[in-house]
Amino acid sequence: MSDSMSGCGCGCGDGKGCAGGAGIGAGKNAQQAPAAKPSEKDVKDLKVIIGLEIHCQLNTKTKLFCGCSADFRDDAPNTHVCPICLGLPGALPKLNKQAVIYALKVAKALNLEISEVSEFSRKNYFYPDLPKGYQISQYDKPIALRGKMTVDDDEGHEKVIRITRIHLEEDPGRLVHKISRDRAGYTLVDYNRSSIPLIEIVTEPDLSSPKEARRFLNKLRATLEYLDVFDGEKEGSIRVDANISLEGHNRVECKNISSYKGVEKALTFEITRQRNLIRRGQEIVQETRHFLEGRGITTGSRS
Repeated sequence: MSDSMSGCGCGCGDGKGCAGGAGIGAGKNAQQAPAAKPSEKDVKDLKVIIGLEIHCQLNTKTKLFCGCSADFRDDAPNTHVCPICLGLPGALPKLNKQAVIYALKVAKALNLEISEVSEFSRKNYFYPDLPKGYQISQYDKPIALRGKMTVDDDEGHEKVIRITRIHLEEDPGRLVHKISRDRAGYTLVDYNRSSIPLIEIVTEPDLSSPKEARRFLNKLRATLEYLDVFDGEKEGSIRVDANISLEGHNRVECKNISSYKGVEKALTFEITRQRNLIRRGQEIVQETRHFLEGRGITTGSRS
């Protein structure tokens, strides 16, 4: 799949000339024919391809790598912190055994293969909510691989959604953005959430509609709550990154969707936006976009 086409004017990529373009031998002043726009039927018939990355906070009593309480939501900012979750020099993390047990319970419930060897890695990036300058996560050797869960498709038929992997990682802190009329906007950082244990559940791109994605998330939530490893009523307990494309076109990632309804809305908006670009003969740029839940739209957020 190519980001752009080159060659003759019709966009076929031939480079030697064809009936749709000027061609090499057509002369300097030959007018190139514009690329044909797809028919409405062709646009509507494009298959929707969706994959999800679901971050769920595990309902443990303490954080992933220290003994700080994970029950922080009603307390003052930066009161559930220590040298370990603040990333101070010389602090050594100690893995929370209960978080590992919870992750294994989820992996078994979703039919994943448990890895014989699992290890943590550093995911390096700089952001104010990450005091260490890196996130402790799993990459090459996650805790479990290759699972599946069934869900009803839009016609009511049972469909298998493959699960690529489950891995453990720590949550970063939380940024609180302040805006007022009488002063410039500013941002505060609350590290109470830093190092709360997360599992990330990654699916294959097997989902085919926003409603199907929401049904998958609802069933996943019910499964995790039945296992008593997750509380979906807690603020910020789930965040979803959704990858969506239309068949034959570039993929777009929608980041940090914080509700089940929001996932359906974000995907519905993206499908409409991408179909409209194709109707106009424009390219879908592979990018990361942010979902604005209050407005129900996505906006470009990073290159």
